[in-house]
Amino acid sequence: MPGTVISAPEITHVSQHGFWLLLGNEELLLPFAQFPWFRHATIAQINTVEWPTPDHLYWPELDIDLSVASIRHPESFPLIAEGGV
Repeated sequence: MPGTVISAPEITHVSQHGFWLLLGNEELLLPFAQFPWFRHATIAQINTVEWPTPDHLYWPELDIDLSVASIRHPESFPLIAEGGV
């Protein structure tokens, strides 16, 4: 098992197309086209993110759980639900 996560995730930029998430030394893009659950979320809701394990992110105000792998390789995780918050 990888080591303990020591830094909090950080949202570094939000635009009309999506947002950038900094995890440790890796920055990942979450485009709204691929992650539609965030499209109508407020900046405060997007910024409230937890990183309980190395491959798990949770947005408690939106009740959204995502695998980090699904952000890195969204083509491997086809959307099974549509909609917004």
